[in-house]
Amino acid sequence: MKRNLAYVLLLMLVAVASCSFTNKTFENDDKDKLLLDLISYVLEKGHYEPKDLNDDFSVNVFEDFIDVIDPTKRYFIASDIEEFEKYKYQIDDEIKNTDISFFNMVYDRLMLRMNDAKEIYKEVLQEPFDYDMDESISIKYEDEPFAANRKELKERWRKQLKYATLGTYDSKITHMEKDEVVSKKHENGQTVTEISNVKLDDHDHSAHTPEEAEREARKSTETTLDEFFDFVDDLERKDWFVQYINTIVDEFDPHTFYFAPEEKEKFDTSMSGKFEGIGARLQKKAEGAKIVEIISGGPVWRDQRLEVGDEIIKVGQNGEEPIDIVGMRLDDAIKLIKGAQGTVVDLTVRKVDGSLETVSLTRDVVELEESYAKSANIIKGDEKFGIINLPKFYVDFNDYSERNAATDVAKEVERLKEEGMEGLILDLRDNGGGSLKTVVEMAGLFIKDGPIVQVRSKDKGKDVYDDKDERIQWDGPLVILVNELSASASEILAAAMQDYKRAIVIGSKQTFGKGTVQNVIPLNNMLRSNEHGDLGAIKITTQKFYRINGGSTQLEGVKSDIVVPDRYSYIDLGERDQSNPLGWDKITAADYKVWDGYIDYDKAIAKSKKRMEASEQIRLIEENAKWLKAEQEETEISLNYDTYKEEKLKDKEQSNYFKKLTDYDSKLTFKSLGYEEQLFTKDSVLREKRDRWHKNLAKDVYVEEAVNVLEDLKINNIKNGKLASVKN
Repeated sequence: MKRNLAYVLLLMLVAVASCSFTNKTFENDDKDKLLLDLISYVLEKGHYEPKDLNDDFSVNVFEDFIDVIDPTKRYFIASDIEEFEKYKYQIDDEIKNTDISFFNMVYDRLMLRMNDAKEIYKEVLQEPFDYDMDESISIKYEDEPFAANRKELKERWRKQLKYATLGTYDSKITHMEKDEVVSKKHENGQTVTEISNVKLDDHDHSAHTPEEAEREARKSTETTLDEFFDFVDDLERKDWFVQYINTIVDEFDPHTFYFAPEEKEKFDTSMSGKFEGIGARLQKKAEGAKIVEIISGGPVWRDQRLEVGDEIIKVGQNGEEPIDIVGMRLDDAIKLIKGAQGTVVDLTVRKVDGSLETVSLTRDVVELEESYAKSANIIKGDEKFGIINLPKFYVDFNDYSERNAATDVAKEVERLKEEGMEGLILDLRDNGGGSLKTVVEMAGLFIKDGPIVQVRSKDKGKDVYDDKDERIQWDGPLVILVNELSASASEILAAAMQDYKRAIVIGSKQTFGKGTVQNVIPLNNMLRSNEHGDLGAIKITTQKFYRINGGSTQLEGVKSDIVVPDRYSYIDLGERDQSNPLGWDKITAADYKVWDGYIDYDKAIAKSKKRMEASEQIRLIEENAKWLKAEQEETEISLNYDTYKEEKLKDKEQSNYFKKLTDYDSKLTFKSLGYEEQLFTKDSVLREKRDRWHKNLAKDVYVEEAVNVLEDLKINNIKNGKLASVKN
């Protein structure tokens, strides 16, 4: 009998909580020490792959915590680090003994150095910057040593602040350069040069000479830093301690995380879909906050100007002076980005191609409708194919029958069949995952029956989750589209269809590579009594996914049958780019039989690869991907304005060159299904959204190639099979 995944997980969590009552009592008058004791115990007993608390672990926590609180190395000096190093091999022992001496020492010194920094940046910004000087700055901060003394530290601040002012200086000078210079003859015969057609931005009210631009750039940067340190001053000791706890937790894997009480409340809200912000998931980087996922239906998704890989470096509020978030804790940066629905946030962003851009977004809740499955007809000559876009594997946890991804996809498949679909594309690009139950049911739409995924818990055997329904919703040609951001549940479905040879997977070299399951444990549940109030919760990795062929989807993801380059092909994305990911491994394969529907499965793949090699659009995409990689690897930045300007213009020209990628036309026609056409008469907004989607699909070379593959598969269609009605 197939086990219920939620039930299995619940039993495991109850077992973890029960251990606290039978094996260990948590009593400590110091809330910080109690928190450390609780979390270390849960990690030891509940994590899928607990770490040994030894000297190596201690060194990692030591280095990572310092990097987290001083990523650009502009607070601590070398002598501070030397003092801290007496704890370098003792943090593991401190954790075991609920000792927080290392944290206390680093925290006290950080407060001292931040007060020093307030004086230093004021001193630096009192003197004009010389943009004619030939000098540069390395932004690969992890390779830079800590400053030996205050003099060296001030010089580091000088270069970092000069770098920070360059963009502002350039924008003000550019306004002057864009002014139209007009020469006029006066009656006395003299020629007088006048300036006209002055173009101003939202924050400027006059043209600037170089001297004025330099002075204004320093003033703007000083205001930004004043606001940054005002923000930091509002942080309490407990906020920094949470950062320390999460440094320890992060050593186990990138998806294990401690939520302080207020953050747990936000997490609960986000899981229910009722959250306000920009609709993007961020990752901390030394140079800002990197966008690693865009949530369908959110402000970023609707705006279309931001993309995965962009780094947010400043955050402003509705036209006000922005705050520099470089070096800021990610949690604090997110607090600046989030806000009340309807308010405007201004994001200064370093794009994937290295260019700087300011994007203003109106905060809003995610449009849940845009996270649901949607479909369209694809017309090519006298042939008709179908495409279903699935942003995530959604489900109503309170009532599974209310609405879920599997049921919705089944309905769309049936509608497409009724309209004459000859082949189906299931688009899982950018799909970050979701409900495992919906994956199992959705996979069952395309096979007779059999195993879909294997799940293994800590110190336990594997559980195999099967499709037991022998009906087949669609037995015709099937292509699945993936990219580097297809994760978790998406990878399970793509892997199952690939192992059965039921579908051809087209997309990136590999998918994201998240093959783990997390569960949230409220820490208050671990205590008999508690005088400290809400202690928050820990999200902990408890299980691992495996394909039916036995291989894990962890780290390696799913490798596409047909690899199509995209702009992220050479950029570090996915699980491999996370800190401390769990490794790949293999277990015994499940008992399954390969689908016998396609005669020339391998031939279809070979023909596609040949088309890819001859495609000019694919060649241009590959060229763009390599250029983006080269841009990201450029870590030495000139602080000479002429050189900066020259490099900026070259980047702009190259970026414009690649914009012709968006001019591509596949000559395919996309049309909404009949039931949607009827809705358009009453819902013009829906029509606009679908028109936008269809327009983008027509430029999509990956969809075009998926249609070509469907044509090849259609020639050698299914040997046997019986189509069924929608599964309930």
